[in-house]
Amino acid sequence: MATNNREKLFAEFPPVSTEAWEAAITADLKGADYERKLVWRTNEGFNLRPYYRAENLEGLETLGTGAGEFPYLRGVSTDNTWLTHQTIKVVCPKEANATALAMLESGVDSLGFCFCEAEVEPTAESIATLLAGIVLPAVDVTVCGKYAAKAGELILAYAEANGVAKAELRLNIALDPLVKGMTVKGACCDCEAVVSLVKATQEYKKVRVITVMGHNFSDAGSTIVEELAFSLAAAHDYLVWLMEEGCTVDEVARKIRFSFAVTSNYFMEMAKFRAARMLWANIVKQYEPACNCSCKLYAHARTSAWNQTAYDPYVNMLRGTTEAMSAAIAGVHSLEVLPFDHSYAEPSEFSYRIARNESLLLKHESHFDQVIDPAGGSYYIENLTNTIANEAWKLFLEVEEKGGYEEALKAGFIVERVKASAAAKDKAVATRRQILLGANQYPNFTEVADAAVSAEAVTRVEGENVITPYRGAMAFESMRLGVDRSGKEPKAFMLTCGNLAMARARAQFSCNFFACAGIRVIDNNFFKSVEEGVEAALASKAEIVVVCASDDDYAEVAPKVQELLGGKAILVVAGAPACTEELQSKGINNFISVKSNVLETLKGYLAQMGI
Repeated sequence: MATNNREKLFAEFPPVSTEAWEAAITADLKGADYERKLVWRTNEGFNLRPYYRAENLEGLETLGTGAGEFPYLRGVSTDNTWLTHQTIKVVCPKEANATALAMLESGVDSLGFCFCEAEVEPTAESIATLLAGIVLPAVDVTVCGKYAAKAGELILAYAEANGVAKAELRLNIALDPLVKGMTVKGACCDCEAVVSLVKATQEYKKVRVITVMGHNFSDAGSTIVEELAFSLAAAHDYLVWLMEEGCTVDEVARKIRFSFAVTSNYFMEMAKFRAARMLWANIVKQYEPACNCSCKLYAHARTSAWNQTAYDPYVNMLRGTTEAMSAAIAGVHSLEVLPFDHSYAEPSEFSYRIARNESLLLKHESHFDQVIDPAGGSYYIENLTNTIANEAWKLFLEVEEKGGYEEALKAGFIVERVKASAAAKDKAVATRRQILLGANQYPNFTEVADAAVSAEAVTRVEGENVITPYRGAMAFESMRLGVDRSGKEPKAFMLTCGNLAMARARAQFSCNFFACAGIRVIDNNFFKSVEEGVEAALASKAEIVVVCASDDDYAEVAPKVQELLGGKAILVVAGAPACTEELQSKGINNFISVKSNVLETLKGYLAQMGI
């Protein structure tokens, strides 16, 4: 039987002070530097402590409000439900309609129609075909792409002709001249359509005209703070611009929707959405809206495209699941889990099904929609929310000091910031300080790229004063695809000798290292002598021979391997032994270790092999 009695758990245990915790940690560190070992230095430019306690909540101004209360830190409503969203590319309206109906039957309640590949402008007839059998008030519809404005106008007319009440139509016309237009494509467009549609849809309470596509910043390599600050700055530009066009703050704010990416930075993403709601509410509040409801942030979450890999693509299912969890816990209006093959192919029925089921499982089996702001009150999450909000606000004000988003973009400030963050991420991926499973660490040794993976899918394109969405694994994938389709089968032979434990450990490290380039690895348990190992290596006709032993063994073993190989293969030493300079003096110059730039090192070996 349920009880309403409140009971304090673990009351029999005395509280432990922070001083006691710190003393125990210091003792366990045994003289190691506390800051270097335990403090996390984030890409966002701030540090995070190894643990937080109740005392860390003291002085936080973000505490004390509930869900549905200004500034909406804990959510804009009194529940935590979200819409399961999937996007369909509209090439043939009839085929897109069939796909949409199948999705609705399978649990989707938010549909996106992308007109980016449509050959001709949509017409009243094609929109009628596209929406046949779809009950508009029951489904949240989003239109995007180059014909988004036209499609939106036609859907409004279609809804009116079919008797859909203006207050019931749920439609997002995803226009974004600043981010998607100027920042990504380098050209401003749809400006007139934005103004006319914002004014024309005032009676439609659930129609939004502008979608600030902040996910483009994340997909171009930005930090979480930059994605949040730049998205808010762009939205503020829209707010000011449309008010100058004669609209009120209430009329504009209710027409704005945000689309954010959700990366694998699990807790920071939760904090980002919480901070976003609070910051946007405070921005709108400065313009004295008639109702605080105008201060609510409408958030769409989309799992990260930057994190996806074309090799070992089923891992993308796991990435999408944890990313979706962050969004669900943080609270969003709609959630789109990208299909696992999104990075290199048109989604299949299977990949669509798995993607939507990740959202549905979180809702119907894990019941994430039953608890409002489950992360609220966490010492860590509350401090993280406050820190991200402060850092994003500083950057937002910096943009405003430059004249707002558009002026900061024209001056190159926004693109330079994003590209600098992307370069830092690229370096972290190349040196394996940031792991992309299956790409730069623990690759599938026997995998060959799917036939659907094209060179274009793994090639990064840059432009002048624009940000270019790409994937973090692209550089590794491009290299590996070149090997897969080179017509050659380069091999790396593990010559394990000396100390058995060190030999095996370094062989495992080296196998993972070379397999990242698609080089076939030939692993070996152990050779009793160098002569035996070299004989087997030469017999294998491997282009690379990796000597794997202990640091103490290398001074004697490596020169001997070099002599017996006689230049018939590239000799590589696994590790960074103390005798490195001595070995280099003898002409041994190839070393791989945890400090190596894996990408550049592998490119160098492939070049030596003529690939």
